[in-house]
Amino acid sequence: MSPRAGQPGHPPRTLAFVESPVQLLNVLEWAHLHGLQGAAPDPLPSVPAQVRRTMAGDLSPAGAELTLVVLSPTDPMTRGQLRRMAELARDEGHTVRWEEARGGTAAPFSTIGGLAGALRRADRIVMGDPFSRYVQLLLTITKAHDLVVVDDGTATMEFVAQLARGERLVRWHRKGGRRGPRDLLFAPVSAAARRRLTPSAKRRVEVFSSMPVTETPEGVTVTANDFSWTRARFGPPRITKGADMVGTSLVETGVVDADHYVEAVRTLSRTHGATRYFAHRRESTDKLHRLATETGLEIVRPDLPLELIARRGPIGRTILSFPSTVVHTLPLALVGTGVKVAVCDIDPAWLTETASPRAQGFLSGVTGTARDVHRLQAVGLA
Repeated sequence: MSPRAGQPGHPPRTLAFVESPVQLLNVLEWAHLHGLQGAAPDPLPSVPAQVRRTMAGDLSPAGAELTLVVLSPTDPMTRGQLRRMAELARDEGHTVRWEEARGGTAAPFSTIGGLAGALRRADRIVMGDPFSRYVQLLLTITKAHDLVVVDDGTATMEFVAQLARGERLVRWHRKGGRRGPRDLLFAPVSAAARRRLTPSAKRRVEVFSSMPVTETPEGVTVTANDFSWTRARFGPPRITKGADMVGTSLVETGVVDADHYVEAVRTLSRTHGATRYFAHRRESTDKLHRLATETGLEIVRPDLPLELIARRGPIGRTILSFPSTVVHTLPLALVGTGVKVAVCDIDPAWLTETASPRAQGFLSGVTGTARDVHRLQAVGLA
């Protein structure tokens, strides 16, 4: 049997599961902070380490082994960004394992079966989406004593709050709705995952986040993500005189009405002189075509997470956004560049009839807790 983590000369074996480009980016940020350099030498000077919000011992000795497992989704834009991020991870010297986790009916069984041995051997599990049924199922297999949750955008705020209150794990835009047959069938696995993500005498849990964490579960270590890896590897960017706009998938998730969203984008872009619209990877082609036609904006489909795109530049002196993850992450990635991030509130009238009862409060909280941003009132629509 291989020695366990913490024994001299045997750094912990770390297995990270990601399903989106942003999750992979934040695993790289976490690895950079904790000194997991991989096989390749670090080509740039190190950036001063962050200060932890809660100190609970060093979970990651330098030189620890990290294997990134990509549970690949099916939509082309996300897959493309993930492949680019996987290249960056390999450049850092980390091992990347690409799994066609959704490539047919038998794919989940093949993926889980192929990962079972590595899961049992792993000393530490890093995950980007604790709400993912895939990840929750994998958590039932592992015996790891250290669990780490890295940012998956604004969902991290809800995850930490639910864990602190002992609630079942459910995404914010679905909360309040009826549980379907699949939810009921999967409920025991989800409950087991929540128990596994609760700290105990034998298990340590870390949350690595750039989001504001107001309800910290007892025993959870919360570590601040200040995008030091991103700032060390990219930029500073060239700043243009105009404004750029960041898209959201609030229409695709059923939260915001499409007509109201398009009109809000048109009004906001004209008011602030925006010329480019950086599409969210989940935005539909039909909606983006409509935006281009009705607003005149140049639609840009980024090949990397926006934090890296903005850091590489060129980027507008003002970045306009609706409530989303980027109102928290872009000010950190662009600190010291002079770029201003402005966020526009969501008018309650824009919400769909099927939107979660918590939607307005959650989105307002995303905006209200953002640091170093300029807050705009919801734009009036004609």
